Amino acid sequence: MSAVSTGTEAAADRQAERKWRRRGLVALAILLPLTLAETSYDSVREWLRGEDLVAREVAFGQSVPFGGSDWKLADLRGGKAGRLPGGAFAVIATFTVTIGDPDLQKQWLGCKLMLTDAAGRRWLPDFISGVSLPEGTMNCTSAIFSGARKGDTVTVGDIFIVPQDAVKTIRPAVGLSGERPWYLRFQRPPK
Repeated sequence: MSAVSTGTEAAADRQAERKWRRRGLVALAILLPLTLAETSYDSVREWLRGEDLVAREVAFGQSVPFGGSDWKLADLRGGKAGRLPGGAFAVIATFTVTIGDPDLQKQWLGCKLMLTDAAGRRWLPDFISGVSLPEGTMNCTSAIFSGARKGDTVTVGDIFIVPQDAVKTIRPAVGLSGERPWYLRFQRPPK
């Protein structure tokens, strides 16, 4: 009888082991995605804060509150200038900004002017020898440390180099760290 009871016990042990293996696999299938979500949550949140992902469309001539101030596209102009390679154009985008919250070092942290096109490409400011901003225009960094007060209007702008194929569809945009993942994308001035 001992052989029969041993065979029954061994079968019961194998069945219990299979049951625990299945439970372990189910637990793994549940816990692995939860663990990945938990460990990547902070990384995804930081990525969203650091990237301009969601555009707020702004009509030309419209003033929009952003980063504690009111932003309005003043001008977008371009052409061949300086010593640019063939097929490249210089573009200057300027904005008039009415200061709301004068703590620009906090409100405008990570200020980024850029150009986007219909294909989703982006261009950041660049230096072009012989091309300068219009008189009285500051870049983001200069404006942040300008000492502007509430109610002051400052002109902020920058210079870009874009390929000829993008010139007809480029649109100026503004991103600020405190507003990310949202950014402002302005309509082009009427021709």
